[in-house]
Order: sequence, then structure tokens, then C-alpha cells
Amino acid sequence: MKFVTRTGSVTINMPTRAALLEAVRARMAAREGFALATLNLDHLVKLNHDPAFQTAYAAQDFVVADGNPIVWLSRLARRPVELVPGADLVLPLARLAAETGTPVALLGTTEAALEAAGEGLMAHAPGLAVVAKIAPPMGFDPSSEGAVAVFDALAQSGAGLCFLALGAPKQEVLAARGRSLCPGVGFVSIGAGLDFIAGSQTRAPAWVRRLALEWVWRMVLAPGRLVPRYAKCIAILPGHVLRALRPRRDG
Repeated sequence: MKFVTRTGSVTINMPTRAALLEAVRARMAAREGFALATLNLDHLVKLNHDPAFQTAYAAQDFVVADGNPIVWLSRLARRPVELVPGADLVLPLARLAAETGTPVALLGTTEAALEAAGEGLMAHAPGLAVVAKIAPPMGFDPSSEGAVAVFDALAQSGAGLCFLALGAPKQEVLAARGRSLCPGVGFVSIGAGLDFIAGSQTRAPAWVRRLALEWVWRMVLAPGRLVPRYAKCIAILPGHVLRALRPRRDG
């Protein structure tokens, strides 16, 4: 499923969670790196105005649908994809890493959250080796020369999988750089996924997520930050709906 933006386009090339996990397992077994992004409406808003973000997305090996609107649009276009939120991938990927003997690094959020997340992951994925916990300073720029030190630390740790909890577009830009500077590492952009594991942020209950209302839950908790963001997301929906319906109309 392809989504067109003002700076280019993005294609979801992993339509299901099962397909993604199979592809990641193969990369881990071969000790090959990758970059995984989770597309949502907020990303599409940012992609409209950020060519650097578009370039970073073009460097991702795997893209999944993180957000019900993306799934609904794919169904309108008759190219259905499965909902695969980044936060829901943390534990399955940690278990895959444990099974394949792939050491894991945690990057982003705060030192306290990383410590708690590391303990939580090892409890849920017996045998998992968390070999690095890196909390970049405030104002960290993934495209700067200062980010090279982060990649040096990853290389020295021996990590084969790195969870990135920096938020968009920082995490995707860092993952794109990592594909060339640390080609043996799999970079997974998961937003608040580590904070949920650590308990430093509270995720919407399962019943709220089943009703596709997680965005309402988050907006109530942080209205000042998220009301403007979601307003921009809603504003781009009509154009994407029309583009999704076009193949049906033409075909």
C-alpha cells in the first residue's frame, strides 16, 4: 500500500505482523541489520513538509501500519494491511532476539526508564541480553556529528538489535544513518514503547485500543501537545481518502 506525500511516497511493504516477524527472524539469523518504521498519520503530516524525513523513510527496510486510519485507508484502496503498532512489537522482537542470540540495545527516553525497560524485557524474554542503554542528551540531533558517538557505542556493545525511543522524525533519521554506520544492527523505531514497558508512561487499556480510541486516551492525557497534532492529522485525511478510492473508481 503506497501513500503519496508532497515530498515523495511511502510504501507499507510488510502487510502483516507475521510477515514482519519472519523477515526480522531471517535478518537476525543471518546477522544482517535492517531499519523498521511504523507509519501513522502524524508521520504523513511530517512527511509533507520534511524532505529529510522522506529521505529517512526511503532508507527503511521494513514499513508497517501503526494506526487504524492507515489500516482503514488501505482497505478503501483494496490493498489491506494489518495494524502493527510499534509498541506491540517490542516484546515479540525481544523474544526473537533471545531465541536467535541477538544482543539488544535500548536507545532514547531517560536513563531511569531504560533501566526499568531493560529489566522488564529480560523478565518477559528469558535469555535476552541487553548490552547497551543509551539516553541521549536533551536536544540530541541524529544527523549531527555528535550522533557518531552513539553509533560507536552501539558497535562496541555488540548489539544486533536496537530499540529506538526518540520519537519521529529523530528515530527514523537515526535508523537511516545506522544502516550505513552500523550495518549489522537492526533498528526498530518504537516511540513510547520502552516507556510503556518501564511504566513511566501509561498506555490506553486494551478495551480502548480495541475500540480504536487510543488517540482519544492520549489526547486527554496531553491535550496541549496532542490536540494540534491530531487536528493536522484530521486535515490530511480527506486527500488520502480520495487517493485511496481512486484505484477503485478507475478500475
